Amino acid sequence: MKPADLPLLTSVSRPTIHPDGTWAVFATATPNLDADAYVGQLWRVDLDGGSGPRRITRGFSDSAPRFSPDGSRIAFLRSDGEGPAQLHVVAANGGEAVPATDEKLGVGSFEWSPDSSALAYTARRAEPGRYGTVKDLKADAEPPRRIVTFRYQSNGLGYTNDRRTHIFLIDAPDPSAEPTYRRAPSVDEPTPEPHRGVPEPRQLTEGDFDDSRMRFHPDGRRLAFLSARHAERDVDLANNIHLVDLDDPNAEPAALTGRHARYSIDGFAFAPDGTIYFVGSDLGDTGRDFVGRNGALYRLGADGAPAQRLTDPSATDLSDGAHELMVASDGAVLAQNTWRGAVELVSIDSRGELSRVVAGDRVVRGFDEAAGNVVVSYLDAATMGDVAVVRKGDIATLTDFSSALRDAGVAPPVELTVPARDGTPVHGWVLAPAGDGPHPVLLNIHGGPYTQYTGSFFDEAQVYVAAGYGVVLCNPRGASGYGEEFGRAIRHQMGTVDYTDVLDFLDGALAANPSFDRNRLGIMGGSYGGYLTAWTIAQDHRFTAAIVERGFLDPVGFVGTSDIGDFFGDEYTGTDPEQIRAQSPQAFVHQVTTPTLILHSENDLRCPLSQGERYYAALKRQGVETELLIFPGENHELSRSGRPRHRLQRFEAVLDWWERHLPIHLA
Repeated sequence: MKPADLPLLTSVSRPTIHPDGTWAVFATATPNLDADAYVGQLWRVDLDGGSGPRRITRGFSDSAPRFSPDGSRIAFLRSDGEGPAQLHVVAANGGEAVPATDEKLGVGSFEWSPDSSALAYTARRAEPGRYGTVKDLKADAEPPRRIVTFRYQSNGLGYTNDRRTHIFLIDAPDPSAEPTYRRAPSVDEPTPEPHRGVPEPRQLTEGDFDDSRMRFHPDGRRLAFLSARHAERDVDLANNIHLVDLDDPNAEPAALTGRHARYSIDGFAFAPDGTIYFVGSDLGDTGRDFVGRNGALYRLGADGAPAQRLTDPSATDLSDGAHELMVASDGAVLAQNTWRGAVELVSIDSRGELSRVVAGDRVVRGFDEAAGNVVVSYLDAATMGDVAVVRKGDIATLTDFSSALRDAGVAPPVELTVPARDGTPVHGWVLAPAGDGPHPVLLNIHGGPYTQYTGSFFDEAQVYVAAGYGVVLCNPRGASGYGEEFGRAIRHQMGTVDYTDVLDFLDGALAANPSFDRNRLGIMGGSYGGYLTAWTIAQDHRFTAAIVERGFLDPVGFVGTSDIGDFFGDEYTGTDPEQIRAQSPQAFVHQVTTPTLILHSENDLRCPLSQGERYYAALKRQGVETELLIFPGENHELSRSGRPRHRLQRFEAVLDWWERHLPIHLA
């Protein structure tokens, strides 16, 4: 894969199955360089595999389709490329979609009511005078913001305390009904009321809170959602499931969890009898102990009893995709389990017994079940995203959106496990270019740190191996997928076993690949990967050059500037000043001699631009060869979801840096 092949990276959404279990609908998303945006539509595919997928909408960006429970309609989000996404509804048998909302800041998510008569959705509502609510009042002329909390911004969004997310309810539109029309002026009514053209929403929640992840109670008269509404919400990381009565406009939401423990809840689902299952991690007595915590499945107790934990978080992690948690038609709970470089689909019975529905070297991205049929969207080593139906313990793929990508060239990742110096197994993958070499080698370090590399398609690795570099990827201690003890090993000691793990894995990869040149090595990483890259080049000088991207580089400066600065460093590096300094790349930058490219985004609120700027200035002042490349308008997610042209330019800049310092062909 070359950088110009970015438009071949088509991903697929969570599928939705028609209630009769015979066909499914999903959305695609593709980076388009001409539009400099992500475009995609809804597609239909029959589960018997009799015919291939076909496009059923033609919007600029259509996403998140969900069938109504009666199967008559499909609701989805649509953006025209100019404004934010709005909720739309289309008849299941086709036709023109009708808009259902006109929220100024767009719609975030939605849910059908059990009887298909209504839709609940989330939307941010701005304070009066902000975000275009007053015509011609520009952002730089708005009144000042009064800040009284630790948390008031979010990466990719900006300020949150003046545009909270709340829940709204509308009557579900009937696409076959007579359209509404703009009322023409008359003598008696020279200025008619403005024409809305969409149902009038009823606001269900309010206040200085953000509400999300809605689910209707099976009786259709109540709605549950996730929110942090407790008094300590600004200093802990807990949230709760709340329930609101739809028949009582004055009803206050009632908290259902959190009476016996403080959970970080990722998602929940109702069983037909009203039992609630949720995926959450126990945050301990402080409500902040999130490092390396895995999501377990709980069943909410009746009459205020404690929630019953059904799965062991030391052995499973159900956090990934927990917002899609569902109770299947056989009564079992379907969830996604992150484990050892994969994301599986698992089924959990009422006793907590877990069985694998879709396993192997795949990453399940979404799923649905109806009439006993299960459909998944997934990635593996040969696809950026496809849809498959589960058949006899395996999957039958129904789409092929990556054939052109494979034609362009996809290198296979080779799995490798290397013992660290203390004997701990370190797991990862190696990709080798064609030919005998010797090939220069790039050690890539993932972000998080509590995330994982997988054996599935990874555009970064494919671009670098296609350019002629050996690529080394591993999951050192601190990563997810290997149990809580493994993930918590670097708590208050970053840059210790994680640092030695990546170097030990690199040595193992070099030994296992004779075509790799052990004397021409590069190192690179983003976010936590930027941290460990900067830390490594201060301690080990074997690398010819480095790239530090959107790094967590200065734990002291992180506090008060990052959107997670009030808790992330406290939990990962501790609060003792000397202890923090002992884990800080900025404190050891004077030891760096490696030429270093620093990549950062202008609007990064996770690892703010100042992290990269201070590190760059320190390198510059001590005479280290360095460059700082800043991407305007981008945030922490540039490499994954930034503007397509910026992603292309980033790849070109990375390859240019490596060509200058690690040329493929030596002179």
